[in-house]
Amino acid sequence: MRSFGETRQITMSERRAQQRRNVLKGGLVIGGVAATASMPFWSKLALAQNEELVLFTDVPENFTAPPVIPGAVHFLDTRYIDSFYTPNDDFYIVQHYNQPVIPENEYRLRINGMVDNAVEITLAELRSLPKVEIDVGFECGGNRAALFHGLIGNARWGGVSLRELLLEARIQSGGAEVVFYGADKGTEDIRDVDAEQNFGRSMHLSDALRSEVMLAYEMNGEPLNLYHGAPVRLIVPGWYGVANVKWLDQIHVQDRRFMGRFMARDYVTLSRRDIGGVERWEERSVTKMQLKSSIIRVTRNDDGHKITGFVLNDGTPLRSVEVKINDGPWRAAEIDSESTQYSWKLFNYSWNDSTRGEHTIVSRVTDVTGQVQATADQIPEKPTRWENHAQSPRSVMIS
Repeated sequence: MRSFGETRQITMSERRAQQRRNVLKGGLVIGGVAATASMPFWSKLALAQNEELVLFTDVPENFTAPPVIPGAVHFLDTRYIDSFYTPNDDFYIVQHYNQPVIPENEYRLRINGMVDNAVEITLAELRSLPKVEIDVGFECGGNRAALFHGLIGNARWGGVSLRELLLEARIQSGGAEVVFYGADKGTEDIRDVDAEQNFGRSMHLSDALRSEVMLAYEMNGEPLNLYHGAPVRLIVPGWYGVANVKWLDQIHVQDRRFMGRFMARDYVTLSRRDIGGVERWEERSVTKMQLKSSIIRVTRNDDGHKITGFVLNDGTPLRSVEVKINDGPWRAAEIDSESTQYSWKLFNYSWNDSTRGEHTIVSRVTDVTGQVQATADQIPEKPTRWENHAQSPRSVMIS
C-alpha cells in the first residue's frame, strides 16, 4: 500500500476544543445552536441526590430495554441517558445478517473497482495512518415512539479519513458510486432465486469524499467490539445508522447506482409528496437524518420539574429547541453547549410552574434554514416505518 504524505491533519478533538473556545467568547452557535456558557450542562442532566424520575403515563409499567445478546436488537431506555457519550455496551444494536468474528491479524480491507490503485489494507496499516476523531450520534432509520426512540446512541469515533483513502486510490473518470460491503452475509430470496448477499450500502462519490466521513476502529477510546462492527466500520456523520456499515471489508467504486437489498428494496421510504405541483408516490433510500427532537424524561426536585430530551439531524446548524406544555406557548429549552455538529444535542427545560394532574408535553427543533420539526399531521402520507421524525408528544402525571 502506498503511504500518505506527512502533512499534519487537524484532529476532530482540536476542532472541538476550538468550538469550546468560541463558547467562551460570548454568543455561541452549537452545530449552529444559539446558547450561552453557564452552569455545566451535565450537572443538570445527571440525577442529583434529591432528584427523582417522574414516570411517563404513555410508557407501559413493565417497559424495560432488552439486554445485549448475540443476534438480538438492543435499544436504550432513553429515560436514563445521563452522559454525553453512550457507553459502548448500551449503544443501540441492529444487524441484518450474522455477526462475523474477524481476527485482527486476518483483517483485510479491499478498495477496488474504478480506481487506478486498487489496494488491500491490513488493520495495522490503517492504524498507522493519521488518526481522526469525531463525535457522532445517530439513530436507526426505524427508530420510533413505540421504542421510546431508544434505537439511538452518541459516541466518539476514532479512525482514518475515507477521503484520504479514496484520493490515494485515485478514482477513475466515470466513477460515481461508492459501495461499502460488510463481512456479514445472508441468503435472500430474489424472485424465487436464493442468492447469498453481504450487507451493502452505497453513496454518491461526492458524499463519500466529505472530509468527516471515516473508517472507525475505535469507539469511545476503545477498539470496536463485535456488536459494533469490529474491527472496522464506516461512520457517515449526519446519516441514519444503516449507512454506517459494520464489519467493513470492501469498498468498490463503480459508474452506476448500487441496487442491493438495503438500498433498493429495504430501508426505502415510501411517501406521498407534492412534486412540481403533482401529487406522487416517491421512494427514497434512507440516507440523511431528518430534523428531529424528542423528550426522553421528566424529573422532580425541591425546585420543581425538569424536562430533558435530544435532537438529531444531518448536521445543519440549529436555531432553537422548544418545549410546549399542553396547549400553552412554545418555551425555549437550554441545549448542551458541549454539543458538536454531528453529535446528538441534549436539552433541558426547567418546568417550574407545573401543576398537579396529567399533562401532555412535546418538543420541536428549528434549524438555521427555518425548517421546523413537523407534526405528524404535517408530514406527507408515509406507509413505511422509516424516518420517524415527527413531533412526539409524551404524557406525564404530576402529583
